[in-house]
This record gives sequence, C-alpha cells and structure tokens, in this order.
Amino acid sequence: MSRLLTWLVAVQLLMGCASVSPGPSPAAQRVDPWEPWNRKVYAFNDTVDRSVLAPVAQGYRDHVPSPVRSGVGNVFNNFADLWSTANHLLQNKVQPGAEMGARVITNTVLGVLGVFDVATLMGLARQPEDFGQTLGVWGLASGPYLVLPLLGPSSVRDGVGVATELSLASPSQLASATAGQVAITGLQAVQARANLLDTTALLDDVALDRYSFTRDAYLQRRQSLVHDGSPPVDFEDFEDGPAADAPLRPQ
Repeated sequence: MSRLLTWLVAVQLLMGCASVSPGPSPAAQRVDPWEPWNRKVYAFNDTVDRSVLAPVAQGYRDHVPSPVRSGVGNVFNNFADLWSTANHLLQNKVQPGAEMGARVITNTVLGVLGVFDVATLMGLARQPEDFGQTLGVWGLASGPYLVLPLLGPSSVRDGVGVATELSLASPSQLASATAGQVAITGLQAVQARANLLDTTALLDDVALDRYSFTRDAYLQRRQSLVHDGSPPVDFEDFEDGPAADAPLRPQ
C-alpha cells in the first residue's frame, strides 16, 4: 500500500500534473463515468482518515519503537508474499513464483515466522502481485474507475480482486475468534497508514485536486503493473497530439 501511494505521487510529479484542468478530459470521462459518486465516497474516506486513522497512525509511529513496527510490517509482508506467490503462478510466471515461494519459506523459517526479513538480505527481493493484476493478465478489462469505501482507489476489476483477497488471503484469517480478526485487521490498517504519513503530506502539498490526481496516477500505475512496465499505447488519447493531462486507458 505504501509503495502504491508513493508511486501515485511520484508519477504525477514527474508528469507535472499537480494542477486542475478546466474540465474533465474525454479520457477522464471514459474511465471515470461514476465520478460524482466516486467523489462522495472519496470525501467520506478522507474524513474518516483525517479524523480517525491518520491520528491513530501518527500515535502508533510516535510511540511504538521502530524495530517493533518493522517486525509487524515484515509479518504482514510475509503473508502477502504467500499470496503473491500464488498470483505469479496463476499468471504462468514460474520463475518469479518460485523465487517468491523461496522468499516465504526463508522468512518463515529463518526469519521467525516472518518477523525478520532474512530473504532480502539473501537477494530474494519482493515481487508483489495481486489478484487484480492476475485478472488483467487473463484478459479481463479494467472497467470504470471505482472508489471503494474505506479501501480507496480501485476499478471494477481490482474491486473483484480486493474482494477475493479479503475472503481468501487476509491475515485476519489467522485468528479464529472475531475479536482477534478485528484486532489483526486494525493493526494492519494502522501499520499501512503509518507508512504513508509522509507521502500523504506530500500529496496535500502538490495536488490542487487530490481526487483527479489520485485517480489518474492510480490507473496509470495499475496499467503498468498488469503489463509488467510496458503498457500498450492508447492512440485515442493522441488524436490531437499528446495531452499532458490525459490518463492512459486502463487495460
């Protein structure tokens, strides 16, 4: 999650898109036909974040020692790496899947159930993949942009991926009792939000319209991920010459 939002900011800064266009471009209308509703959900998420999640995350970062936060993050990453392994294999990416599987085994055994990231020190880098990417590789179109309550930017395809991961690959499933599941989910959310505190502060500084800023960067980043960094060019966006504010069509 922290890597995603860092990319959101970085992509837009490099493209010089921290300004509001006079109106939505045809490309934006094409990928975001539900914009009025999405903006309402975005505003709701922002209110919850500023009122509850961000302050709790700030307190977590201020008062929990860094080694402890690092260990918690490593455990969650190790669980996510197991799901990434499955998605690599579902996409027929055998070598990355094998490497990620080796990473999970290494960190689980030598890293004390993932508390320590031994695999990175051994040269086994993280290669995250999610089910939304898998659906894209299988040929399922992205569909319209969609802001999910509490979960943030998505698309119809990625929303299906998120729902699948929440039901099959959530760390909360490690607990048998409901209270334990809620506690794990809450800790995961706070950990992720604490990692994003500095990045979201930068987003506030550079974006005049945070909604369109986030949407365009999210769609471009997801397209790049599905195509392993080499997305196809949508020539419809270049009919009258390249437009700096025209997002790539999600695939």
